[in-house]
Amino acid sequence: MTSYFGRDVHELLGGGEVAEVLLWKKRNVSAALLIGTTIIWFLFEVVEYNFVALFCHISITAMLLFFLWCTGAEIFRWDPPKIPESILQESAFKEVASTFHTRFNQLLSKLMDIAYGKDPPLFLLAIFSLYILSVVGTYVSFLNLLYFGLVCMQTLPYLYDRYKDEVDSLVGDVIRDMKTKYSKFDSKFLNKIPRGPVKEKKVG
Repeated sequence: MTSYFGRDVHELLGGGEVAEVLLWKKRNVSAALLIGTTIIWFLFEVVEYNFVALFCHISITAMLLFFLWCTGAEIFRWDPPKIPESILQESAFKEVASTFHTRFNQLLSKLMDIAYGKDPPLFLLAIFSLYILSVVGTYVSFLNLLYFGLVCMQTLPYLYDRYKDEVDSLVGDVIRDMKTKYSKFDSKFLNKIPRGPVKEKKVG
């Protein structure tokens, strides 16, 4: 089923593994990502851990565990750990980067299209939303804002996909109400503003 935005939510998110993770199709990966980002946010924002110290401590712990595993494998004749050639797949990074690049270009294109003023209610809503975001950014740290954005990315698409019909109906009512109010405002105030005659440009 298509969404209010004209396409399926999975398609809007770029498809592939990234969309499946954001829509909780792969619950283990989605849960691990959400828990991981929460732990990172807690360590940096609440505990106020230093990034370099945290990285070093994690590396030391991982190396000690790996050393004990290798030593125990020799003593107790366990299977030694296998060192993979690549821990993180290159394809995963490429897909994430490609999805981010595509969505960022679409966002810029959408902002430019809104700036043309073809849809005045949407233009005013965009200006108001950006202003609210700037106000929030002055009082909230970048890390908190980033964490909040990541949580929204992992929850809002899933909730929208689950309650699509209800959200589409609500969004449609809100947009129709905004257009009605803007039409009244336009007829009562904007149309009454005197405008001078438009001068035609002389050619040559």
